[in-house]
Amino acid sequence: MNLFDILFYHIFSRYKPKYKQKANSIAITYVTFLQVALLLLLGIFFAGFFKQMNMVTMSSAKAWTLFVLVSIFIYFKNWMQYTGKKRMMINAKMNKKKVQPYSIWLLWALPIATLGMAYVIYQAV
Repeated sequence: MNLFDILFYHIFSRYKPKYKQKANSIAITYVTFLQVALLLLLGIFFAGFFKQMNMVTMSSAKAWTLFVLVSIFIYFKNWMQYTGKKRMMINAKMNKKKVQPYSIWLLWALPIATLGMAYVIYQAV
């Protein structure tokens, strides 16, 4: 299990009692949002790095198009991964461990902080 599986389980188990049918969709959206925010942060970092090194890799329009396409791919990958047997395996493994749940505010602050860092780096570039 990786970090995203653990975060998926915590979001899923937090919203399962209140939103029975929508808990899986909320957890998939959260994991996708976090992964896309990390992808954006990494892309902006490398764009600034390549600009400082005076390297021409691709145009801005092509980079944003690639970002959108990869974001759609990430969503569908997560959708296929977390709606099948993998979710049941994650539930079984995490129920055995009896782990402490993370604060829901901390979990939702993580992708927002990542987007904030991406914005700061984008302004510096």
